[in-house]
Amino acid sequence: MVQEKSLSVRGSKPQVAFFEVEPWEEEYLRKALKGFKLYFFNDVISSKEIKQIENINILSPFIYSKVTKDILAALPNLRLVSTRSTGFDHIDLKAAAKAGIKVSNVPTYGANTVAEHTFALILSLSRKIHQSYERTSRGDFSLDGLRGFDLSGKTIGIVGTGNIGQHAIRIAKGFGMTVLAFDVKKNTKLAKRLGFQYATLENLLKKSDIVSLHAPYNKSTHHLINRKNIKLIKDGAMIINTARGGLIDTTALVDGLRLGKLSGIGLDVLEEEKYILKEEAELLSPHFPAKSQKGITNYLQTIVEGHMLLVSDKVIVTPHNAFNSKEALERILDVTIENIRSCCARKTIKNLVK
Repeated sequence: MVQEKSLSVRGSKPQVAFFEVEPWEEEYLRKALKGFKLYFFNDVISSKEIKQIENINILSPFIYSKVTKDILAALPNLRLVSTRSTGFDHIDLKAAAKAGIKVSNVPTYGANTVAEHTFALILSLSRKIHQSYERTSRGDFSLDGLRGFDLSGKTIGIVGTGNIGQHAIRIAKGFGMTVLAFDVKKNTKLAKRLGFQYATLENLLKKSDIVSLHAPYNKSTHHLINRKNIKLIKDGAMIINTARGGLIDTTALVDGLRLGKLSGIGLDVLEEEKYILKEEAELLSPHFPAKSQKGITNYLQTIVEGHMLLVSDKVIVTPHNAFNSKEALERILDVTIENIRSCCARKTIKNLVK
């Protein structure tokens, strides 16, 4: 077993190199890391920059910078790779471990942010905000067809009780809602503390006025909501999806609208995104491939073309924007800063990649 390298800071400042950095991020990081020697590059890491940073102790890339075995070998003083992303498949973990280099990431940064966007969609639908705005923008102030409903006293079904789901539950309780939840891993202590009940997915669909998805996307959750079980949903219910598009069969949503089963649909994600998107922050990167951006447009057009999802006034679609708040993006940097400081202070790094 290779012993991890220690970082000695006596007599010199720790050196950190950041890649794929935007101007506002550089300003933020400079203020937070004043005792460090910092290098900033707006492009991805490549062999041409290695000579400029050959003495660095810490490397902080984003997902488009491939941290290969050769790059790690060219940085003899490197102690930590602190990626500013949740994913870390762009880093050669085996080579890092062999060289005694630690790797850290940002496990979560937008839990409350996504939950708040969920309720923005819910309120827009329940109080017909989007229809009201469109009407008044045309100078029409009539109330015909704009009657909404209270959230207080309604039942919301939360599918997935991870970090985001828990924030959604807290918000729902603040509105005076009854909360049912479905998760493959039940946490009875959490349920008691937050005041919700676990239910089977079938019972949740039957009893909920609003169904909100907060589960991860994988083989077992693919089309969790489908043409079969959507028939179980309570008549007039709403579905909200701010998680991953592949959780819902798009055809099932169209069927639900066409048959009058659903009174509203709020989507921040669409099904075909699962083929091209790793994580949300990727969408903001200037290095997000043009072909992928074109791919998103083509996929989304395919999904909505000829369907009711964009033309129905019962549907609100936002462009995968739930994560995109100032505070959430700053949390990515804050966690990265914490990882770097912990390494330099020889403290336990909370977000080490195992």
